[in-house]
Amino acid sequence: RPGLALCAGCGGRIQDPFLLRVSPDLEWHVACLKCAECGQPLDETCTCFLRDGKAYCKRDYSRLFGIKCAQCRAVFSSSDLVMRARDHVYHLECFRCAACGRQLLPGDQFCLRERDLLCRADHGPPPDGAAARGPRSP
Repeated sequence: RPGLALCAGCGGRIQDPFLLRVSPDLEWHVACLKCAECGQPLDETCTCFLRDGKAYCKRDYSRLFGIKCAQCRAVFSSSDLVMRARDHVYHLECFRCAACGRQLLPGDQFCLRERDLLCRADHGPPPDGAAARGPRSP
């Protein structure tokens, strides 16, 4: 459909013999499809990611929009093993008690206070049923 399509990058008509289609409804001049962050040309040899109508290379998309470790703030790679606590995600080596620094392992009891992980020794034992209810009435 050259000549009929509008470029998602510059808005101009695509009359070139070649165009790049990134998603079913977005077409680009070959020269216009560049990473919105670093300007790297994005073509059939480079993975392209879209967000809010902008195109990004894989590196910048991951850096800007990828899930980051709640402790070190680094982006996860696809091969990283992770630990989760509520809606926080951590690298295995970052999943440590904020008070004593002990690495928390699967099966360990811990407490999450705001952004801090605390091992059982540093947050105390969970309250038992009677203590949680308060004094017994006669």
